[in-house]
Amino acid sequence: MGLADLGGFDGRFEAADLDTVVLVAALVVLAAAAAVRLASRAGLPSLLLYLGIGLALGESGLGLRFEDAELTQVLGNLALAVILADGGFTTRWAAVRPVAPMAAVLATAGVFVSVAVTTGLVLLVLDVDLRTAIVLGAVASSTDAAAVFSVLRAMPVRGRLRSLVEAESGFNDPPVIVLVTVVTSDAWEDSGALSIAGQIGYQLVVGLVVGVAVALAGVWLLRRSALPASGLYPLATLAIAFVAFAVSGLVGASPIMAIYVAGLVLGNADLPHRSTTEGFVEGMAWLAQIGLFVLLGLLASPGRLLEALPWALVVGASLTLVARPVSVLTCLLPFRVPWRDQVFISWAGLRGAVPIVLATIPMSVGLPGAERVFDVVFLLVVVFTLVQGPTLPWVARRTGAAAAENPRAVAIESAPLEDIDATLLQFTVAPESRLAGVEVAELRLPPGAVVTLLLRDDQLFVPTPATALRVGDHALVATDRTHVADIEERLRQVSQEGRLAGWYAGLPGRRGPAAAEAATARATPSRPR
Repeated sequence: MGLADLGGFDGRFEAADLDTVVLVAALVVLAAAAAVRLASRAGLPSLLLYLGIGLALGESGLGLRFEDAELTQVLGNLALAVILADGGFTTRWAAVRPVAPMAAVLATAGVFVSVAVTTGLVLLVLDVDLRTAIVLGAVASSTDAAAVFSVLRAMPVRGRLRSLVEAESGFNDPPVIVLVTVVTSDAWEDSGALSIAGQIGYQLVVGLVVGVAVALAGVWLLRRSALPASGLYPLATLAIAFVAFAVSGLVGASPIMAIYVAGLVLGNADLPHRSTTEGFVEGMAWLAQIGLFVLLGLLASPGRLLEALPWALVVGASLTLVARPVSVLTCLLPFRVPWRDQVFISWAGLRGAVPIVLATIPMSVGLPGAERVFDVVFLLVVVFTLVQGPTLPWVARRTGAAAAENPRAVAIESAPLEDIDATLLQFTVAPESRLAGVEVAELRLPPGAVVTLLLRDDQLFVPTPATALRVGDHALVATDRTHVADIEERLRQVSQEGRLAGWYAGLPGRRGPAAAEAATARATPSRPR
C-alpha cells in the first residue's frame, strides 16, 4: 500500500483534496517549527518530535495508513541529500582540514570495525542469520549528520573535536549506504568480499571526485554570472549540488558522497550572496528533516514496536557501549588522541535519519525479516537518542571537551557588480560584536577596499576614517573581487578580538597558533536545530 491509502485517495484528485493536503502539511510544518525550541531546550535532536508527529498522524493516531517502503526510501534519499548539502555548505574547510585524516579513517575503517563488532555480538545474542546480522550492524553503525549537527552546533564544544565528529558524520553515510545496498542485493550471493570492497571503494572515490569537479565548475560559473535577482543565487547553488548528486548516480558512484563534498566546496568558496544562500539551504534542510522524519513516523507501526524492543536494546547496547568505543580506539590510537577525547567522540556518535532510511532498503527489496529490522532500528534510534542527546553536554564537561562560549560574530553578505570587476560587502554590527567602538581606519582593510556607506538610525551617510562604528550600524564595503576573502576574515577577526586583532602578529589576518585554533573553533556556525 502506498500513497493511495493516505486519506482514502482513490486516484482522482480534486480541489478539496488539495486544500486538505495543504492545510495538513502547513500545520505539520508549523508544529514542527514550534517543536524546535522545545527540543533545543531539552538537548535533543528535533527528529524525535518529528517522528512523534508522524506516529500521531499514522494508523494508531489519526488513522492515516502509509506502508510504501520503496517510496520512503526514494524520498528519504532526496531528503538526506538536502540535509548533507546543508551540512557541507555550513562546514568551514579551515576547521575540517586539520582533522580530515582522522575523519576519513573513522568514516571508513571505523565504520567497518563497528559493523564487524556489532554483527558478531548480534550473532552471539540473537537468533538471526549472518545476512540479517550484517544488515543490522551496518544500518545502525552510521552516525547521523542531521542529529550530530543539531546537537553539537548548539553546544560549546572545542573546535577541533566538533569538526572531527561533524566531518565523520558527513563522510560515513556513503560507506554504510553502499554496504547495506550491496548486502541486500543479488551481489550478496554473486560477489566475494574483494568484489564488494571494490564496489564500495569505486563508489566512494568516484563520488568524491564528481562532487569536487561539479562544485568547482559551479563556483566558476557563479562567480562570472550576474543574475538579475539575488534570490536566484541560492537556487543555482543548490541546483549545482544536485547536479553532482545526479551525475554521481549516473556513473554508478555514491550520490550522497558527491552532494556532501559538493556542498563542502561550495560552502567554502567565495560566492555572491553567500548569506542569502546559506539561509535558503538551511531552510530547505529544515523542511527536508521535517518531511523525512514525519514520513518515517508514518511508516512505523506502533503495534509491532513493543515486540522489537528487546532486540533494539541488544543491538543498541552492543553498538553504543562496545562497537563504537572499539572502532574509535582502533582508528584514533595511531593519531595519539587523548583518551578523554576518545570517550567524547564515542558518546557523540548519534543516530538519526540515516539508519531509519537505510532500514527501508531491506523492506523495499523484500528481504526476509525486513519489517523486524526496521522496527529494531526505529526503536534503537529513539531510545539511544533519548539517552545520548541529553547526557552529551555532561559528558563534554567531564571529558574536557566543552569550550567557553564566545558569541561575538559578524554577518557578512557579498554581491557582485555586473559591469565592473568589483563586489559590495554588507555587514551589520551585532550587539555582542567588538566592532562597536572601532573606527573605520582601525579596521585596516586591504588597499583598495573602502567603507562607502553607513546606515545608522535610518540615516545614510558616508563615513570618514575617524567614524566609530556603533551597534546596529549597517555598512557597505566596496572592493575588487580578489580581496573579498581577506576582508571577510579581517571583519570576523576584529568582531571577535577587537581593534587590536592581528596587531602583534604583524599583518591583518596573520595570527599565532592559539588564535588560529580559537578562530577555527568559531568558524563553524552555531545554530539550534
